[in-house]
Amino acid sequence: MRIGILTSGGDCPGINATIRGVCKTAINHYGMEVIGIHSGFQGLLTKDVESFTDKSLSGLLNLGGTMLGTSREKPFKKHGVVSDVDKPALIEKNVKELGLDCIVCIGGNGTQKTAAKLAARGLNIVSVPKTIDNDIWGTDFSFGFDSAVSIATDAIDRLHSTASSHKRVMVIEVMGHKAGWIALYSGMAGGGDVILIPELSYNIHNIGDTILNRLKRGKPYSIVVVAEGIQTDGRKRAAEYIAQEIEYETGIETRETVLGYIQRGGSPTPFDRNLSTRMGGHATELIAGARFGRMVTLKGNEISSAPLEEIAGKLKLVTEEHDLVVQGKRMGICFG
Repeated sequence: MRIGILTSGGDCPGINATIRGVCKTAINHYGMEVIGIHSGFQGLLTKDVESFTDKSLSGLLNLGGTMLGTSREKPFKKHGVVSDVDKPALIEKNVKELGLDCIVCIGGNGTQKTAAKLAARGLNIVSVPKTIDNDIWGTDFSFGFDSAVSIATDAIDRLHSTASSHKRVMVIEVMGHKAGWIALYSGMAGGGDVILIPELSYNIHNIGDTILNRLKRGKPYSIVVVAEGIQTDGRKRAAEYIAQEIEYETGIETRETVLGYIQRGGSPTPFDRNLSTRMGGHATELIAGARFGRMVTLKGNEISSAPLEEIAGKLKLVTEEHDLVVQGKRMGICFG
């Protein structure tokens, strides 16, 4: 068999480890030929590809980013400018000309949607979920999430010492537009006093009261962890908005820190390296068994898969019943 592999959407730790997991299994165990497709779906439109050997996959396990490059190209999206190119049809033509028996698509929610649409048109697709946000439906965890949480937790740990020294409130903003998984996991792991996520509404007076009550109990500093997607006045970033509101509510000096792209870069954690390796290997197993139109998943500790049409277009969000939220509230952490 001759398979293609691409990475699409935002970069995150563990993509290269996944590429390695897919391709080394394909070449060494199944004797498949592997073609790397550059710049996501853009590379399928321009036939920007390279042949992989076992040697070309060396040194990938701990490397951040993606050695294939990525893009935000969405071939099914209709843009304002009318194009005379039928992109999905062009992809089908190029896949046929390249002689690809299957394409492995590594990416987040947008990629899963595109993969499902290509599969519906008859192309053989297997996908692997990739997101630091952990918001892809159907899998307990996606690779990249553990690494992002680890980076955010380290940052929160460092802010504790500054907040304590200056008796300040420190607001740290982490990624998560619609889903608050990073804020929840890093906030709990880093000993945050207030954790704000997009899924749960908040009342600024409650937050102010929490911080003032801590002060009365002899705790002169507080750590507030916010996801970037929480509701604000629409004019300021989440951290800046919350910091100003807290200072207004409490009169305590408040500073904000925005972690930004630091969460997406660098080397994956051992957990993510192993998850990537396992997911990549399972993707190749699905191809060998001609089980196409599926996304690799993690359920409990078991690597499995689910039909792409069940996953595309759905988000996995934090609920109030999540055990970390329940336990956090029992311990006196404010969720808004």
